Amino acid sequence: MGLLIRDDRQMKALTGLSQDQFDHLLPIFSTIYQAAQQHTYETGVASGTRWRKPGGGAKGKLRTMADKWLFVLYDYKTYPTFDVLGTQCDMVRSKAHENLHKFSPILYNRVVPQ
Repeated sequence: MGLLIRDDRQMKALTGLSQDQFDHLLPIFSTIYQAAQQHTYETGVASGTRWRKPGGGAKGKLRTMADKWLFVLYDYKTYPTFDVLGTQCDMVRSKAHENLHKFSPILYNRVVPQ
């Protein structure tokens, strides 16, 4: 991802979390994300619309789970336009939009206690 975070102060400014908090929540986000991906795969297989196995296809700009987690936290904290978000993360605005709407439900519905 295009964001380079140098220290804990900058991490808090860009995500709202300290590095320790980010690292603590990352495995939870990862587990939920993997479960959501598996569910999407199984649903696609059952309906006959799935052609690729999980992990197949083109690789996106957000390659690591930490990049995905940072992406969604950065958006929630700074709330940039999709043009700005895409530029900051080295992707087109439509991909920024698509990724945000893919990752936001994981953060909002499952990681953040209600």
